[in-house]
Amino acid sequence: MWKDIFLKSELANIIENYAQVVVEEDEQTKKKTYTQIFPRFHQLSVVAALLADARQNGAGLKYLIQHSAGSGKSNSIAWTAHQLVGLEKNGRNIFDSVVVVTDRINLDKQIKNTIKQFMQVSNTVGHAESSGDLKKLITSGKKIIITTVHKFPYILNEIGTEHKGSKFAIIIDEAHSSQSGSMSAKFNMALSGEYAIDDEETVEDKIIKMMEGRKMLKNASYFAFTATPKNKTLEMFGVPVPSGAEVQHKPFHIYTMKQAIQEGFILDVLKYYTPIQSYYRIAKIVEDDPLFDKKKAQKKLHNYVESNAYAIEQKAEIIVDHFHNQVIARGKIGGQARAMVVTSGIERAIEYYYAITKCLEKRKSQYKAIVAFSGEKEYKGKMMTESSINRFPSNKIEAEFKKDPYRFLVVADKFQTGYDEPLLHSMYVDKMLSDIKAVQTLSRLNRAHPGKKDVFILDFANDTETIKIAFERYYTTTILSDETDPNKLYDLIAEMQQHQVYTDYHVDTLVELYLSDADRDRLDPILDACVGNYENLGEDEQVNFKGNAKAFVRTYGFLGAILPYGNPAWEKLALFLNLLIPKLPSPVEEDLSKGILEAVDLDSYRAEIKQTMSILLEEQSEYSVDPVPTNGGGGVSEPEMDLLSSILGSFHDMWGNINWNDEDQVKRHIAGIPAAVSKDVAYQNAMKNSDKQNARIESVRALKKAVMNMMADNMELFKQFNDNPSFKKWLSDMVFNLTYNTKGEQYTGDVKI
Repeated sequence: MWKDIFLKSELANIIENYAQVVVEEDEQTKKKTYTQIFPRFHQLSVVAALLADARQNGAGLKYLIQHSAGSGKSNSIAWTAHQLVGLEKNGRNIFDSVVVVTDRINLDKQIKNTIKQFMQVSNTVGHAESSGDLKKLITSGKKIIITTVHKFPYILNEIGTEHKGSKFAIIIDEAHSSQSGSMSAKFNMALSGEYAIDDEETVEDKIIKMMEGRKMLKNASYFAFTATPKNKTLEMFGVPVPSGAEVQHKPFHIYTMKQAIQEGFILDVLKYYTPIQSYYRIAKIVEDDPLFDKKKAQKKLHNYVESNAYAIEQKAEIIVDHFHNQVIARGKIGGQARAMVVTSGIERAIEYYYAITKCLEKRKSQYKAIVAFSGEKEYKGKMMTESSINRFPSNKIEAEFKKDPYRFLVVADKFQTGYDEPLLHSMYVDKMLSDIKAVQTLSRLNRAHPGKKDVFILDFANDTETIKIAFERYYTTTILSDETDPNKLYDLIAEMQQHQVYTDYHVDTLVELYLSDADRDRLDPILDACVGNYENLGEDEQVNFKGNAKAFVRTYGFLGAILPYGNPAWEKLALFLNLLIPKLPSPVEEDLSKGILEAVDLDSYRAEIKQTMSILLEEQSEYSVDPVPTNGGGGVSEPEMDLLSSILGSFHDMWGNINWNDEDQVKRHIAGIPAAVSKDVAYQNAMKNSDKQNARIESVRALKKAVMNMMADNMELFKQFNDNPSFKKWLSDMVFNLTYNTKGEQYTGDVKI
């Protein structure tokens, strides 16, 4: 503070470029609130580092900024944008315009309002609302242009070549969502002025132009901000660091989740995490015992139970009771606490909204719920929208949720990312979450607020290990272990060519017609001929071809932006496959679980709140992620058929009709059993040299031995294995299905129990 911040020069810099009073006006009461904003140290640090590097190296570079969710990225972006405008070297501006690109409407609005707070640049800020705006804003001298990435496809034909000599700073919020696929290519072509129409162009000229448009622009610097960098993001924007034979990629500037929690800027959302275990029984209501696809049947049964009206009522009661007794009664956030209910789809969100409303009315609560989803949904014979249910417009949801009587926000995808509401205290999750989705969703709770000392999560759907793995990836610095190998594209092409779905003639002819703006009726016969070849393939071959085609388009779309060289043949093939893939029918796969829901009925259901825990994340300085996968599809797996009675039996075993005394310890021991069994030499030999039946016998023998060895550590597991035939069968099936392979290799995977 004394050595860096309270210097005269730095204080003057902060007062001039950072400190501001943000004014917010209530739309209804017109009451204004004034908030003094002062930069945090990591915000000063990142802006200073970016400005210094850009001043020294000029335009044409890439910067990845990994700053934790809730750490003030919007302000960091605003401060960066407003100071890049005036950045000079040798008396000349380094950048002519700064374009701020966001991927979501609420963030777009948030950043626009934040930047406009700077009075110094208020007359130079423009917002690209429609197709012609970007061109008008650039030509009229607006220095900062704010827009969403979705608007770029509509402006390509309105931007000429005059921008090729201009220098741009492109600031991307949540980089991984804004810089994917052809949208980014069109954006780049728009800014580089490379999309002019030329009647003299050959097909090759157009291909090369399209390819160049896909590349990172030489006349622009990219400043990509994200809390959760994926492997693509790291490779596209990160700093390359040679490490032996590999080239790792790391962020340019880091403010980790771990540091933000330690410094009190955000809250630890995993500190009070409560899993909720469902227990239920399903009755067979048909006399016979039909066969069904076991895996699909289990999935359908689970969804059937969790979406059952009685189950949702039970879960809604838990949610309402917990919020009143543990949140409101304890005066969380001075009695102002709000809750979010995360559901797996629109229909489920509507069901939860009505169930929660019913519970609130039953206990004569003064609070109400709001539902949030996109579009419209038919529910009980009526078309519904969030506006028709809430009885106020969609654009009022955020403002209404801040006011009483609204305390519950029931969401289906909406508001799971980019939503900044400090009064959000509790989250009730009934949706499977993993990786980035888990981190982004649960991080809605982490915003600091006066009087907000903790947050609660009650989770009906996820196991703690999945959540732990997701957060560990972004808890500290995320790095890329190695670069994507472009030679893998040759492998994908070779895989596709062996199926003879298309020839070079098909590709060349279609691309030439497409780039000549030929009508669709001239393109379709070529594509239909290829579709005919595809339909003559076997089911496994269809899956293999379509998987590899999708992998090629996905991988080339990414590599095309970062490779220092171009390959017209790859560009042609990518264009051809983009047109072909939507016309390829998916392999017809008979649903061998069809009819199972008509043969069963829910007999009993209860949801039990388990002990609240803290999910502790591993202390490591860096988390390494693998490069972008380039593999395509595999074959079709054979369904495992089983009797309905057997499926129901294993289903009950899986979902908890055993009341374990120490369930967590049992789960840990069970998770280690497959690896222990697969190490048995006799079992390995049987897998390699004998049939599946004999291998199964050796698997059961090795399993008994493994459970015996655990007897000293877990008598409870040993007793259930010996005394409970259903549990013994389930464990035997699970271990054998995971470990059996004809090569006799050891099992090294993870077991989710």
